[in-house]
Amino acid sequence: MRRYLSARSRLTLLYTSLFTLGGTALVVLTYLLVAHTLHSTAAPAIPRAIQPAIGKCVVAAQTRGGAGALSQCAAIYANGVKAGASAQRSTALTHLLTYSLLTLAGVTLLAAAAGWIAAGRILRPVHRLTAAARAASEQNLSQRIALQGPRDELRELADTFDSMLERLDRAFTSQRQFIANASHELRTPLTVMRTAVDVVLAKPEPTREELVSMAAEVRQAVDHSERLIEALLVLARNDQARALTDPLDLAAVAEDALEGRSANGVTTITELGEAPVTGDGVLLERLIANLLDNAERYNIADGTVSISTSTDNGVSLVRVVNTGQVVPPDQVDRLFLPFTRLDDRTRHDGFGLGLALVSSIATVHNGTVHATAVSTGGLDVAVRLPRRG
Repeated sequence: MRRYLSARSRLTLLYTSLFTLGGTALVVLTYLLVAHTLHSTAAPAIPRAIQPAIGKCVVAAQTRGGAGALSQCAAIYANGVKAGASAQRSTALTHLLTYSLLTLAGVTLLAAAAGWIAAGRILRPVHRLTAAARAASEQNLSQRIALQGPRDELRELADTFDSMLERLDRAFTSQRQFIANASHELRTPLTVMRTAVDVVLAKPEPTREELVSMAAEVRQAVDHSERLIEALLVLARNDQARALTDPLDLAAVAEDALEGRSANGVTTITELGEAPVTGDGVLLERLIANLLDNAERYNIADGTVSISTSTDNGVSLVRVVNTGQVVPPDQVDRLFLPFTRLDDRTRHDGFGLGLALVSSIATVHNGTVHATAVSTGGLDVAVRLPRRG
């Protein structure tokens, strides 16, 4: 089995190698500079081995005299000076190289130890990140690194990891809540069907009218389940990436959503201006249809629903305002959670998914949804989508 060096060992090796290369370059450069300096500088010292010869030559020159003896002495002196300079240069360079290499070896060992310690301190956040990743699971995503210190690359990595854990924690919590709510909602029509069947089967000889009534109740519960499952599938599909490249106009999409709708005792007011967007026509029509359904379902008798499309500050806007019961302002945001119905919105023929689907579809189209409680009753819901250029 092949074994690899740890990151700490590799960092230490890298620091030591770089230091050794730099130290070696420094030693070589120093050696060359000193060698050049000693080569160009005359040394005054004369080797001792030549000093007796020079002394004899001087005595002979003084005794005998003559230019020949003086020339011979001068040559011996020059050779002595040259030999002394060469010996002194060789000794100095040898000492310089020896001491430099010994110093480089010692300092390299110290650099390796310092690099090992520094690498450990630098990689400490990575170890904490690894421990947090190992401790994280679908059931426990509360582990955080919470790294302190200067905002460098490792601090940024740790903060990014903490943000990812926080998003995953919210996503899993929302998923668990969604599954629980969906199970509850799906159980309701099943309970209705079971009750209707049990009541009829408990009778010895059920009449035709009772069987027809039971079948009607079961059919109604089945239709309810089918609509709920369809809404859940749309909500699930919205979380997947999709190509939204169709050029559309929210005014035309709104007209398609309004076509064929019954009044149901509610007056619809339209003001459809040009609002170009890029997206999925089916989903955007579902978005507007859900807004209209929600506005009609939670309206009052002889109420009104106003829908308008327009452009504003580089975005395309679709806005639906309805009359209805007074909604507490602090409860408006809850309406966008799946399976959420407020107590004063007493008609429960919906699933509590209408505005959740609206928010999901808007998010897929890189848009936003904002709802405001109308002081006289009802909601003002505005969806802003990027305008097509």
